[in-house]
Amino acid sequence: MVEEGELAPDFEALDTGLKSKKLSDYKGNVTVLAFFPGAFTSVCTKEMCTFRDSMANFNKFNAKVVGISVDSPFSLKEFATKNNLQFDLLSDGNREISDKYGALYKSFLNINGLTASKRSVFVLDKTGKIVYKWVSEDAGKEPDYKKIEEVISKYN
Repeated sequence: MVEEGELAPDFEALDTGLKSKKLSDYKGNVTVLAFFPGAFTSVCTKEMCTFRDSMANFNKFNAKVVGISVDSPFSLKEFATKNNLQFDLLSDGNREISDKYGALYKSFLNINGLTASKRSVFVLDKTGKIVYKWVSEDAGKEPDYKKIEEVISKYN
């Protein structure tokens, strides 16, 4: 589990084009890591589309949004296409990233063995330090988008 003030642990994951991406690829930008339980579910779709609709605000602060879920890169590609998501979506198929960040449901929906990323947001400053952390135990709860934008504006 990670905490505010710590350097975010690096990771490597496949994007929707099957290209390997590392967290360090985003260094030099304020970065929003948005973990979500599953593509094509109602709350996750709403969340990712809210980030999409807020991209003008993120862009003015040179902030990058990165969505992360346990879905396959193929599912994420279709999800991005269907919802016109213009930011990176990364597949945490082995659950290592979600686990490292303390953002993994081990029994999602109280189903033993069903794992998924917890809905959570980590904002990293340009050096990769975690400056904001929000992890929800309630998969139906969305993050405070205004708060995320406020945090980003401080680290531009």
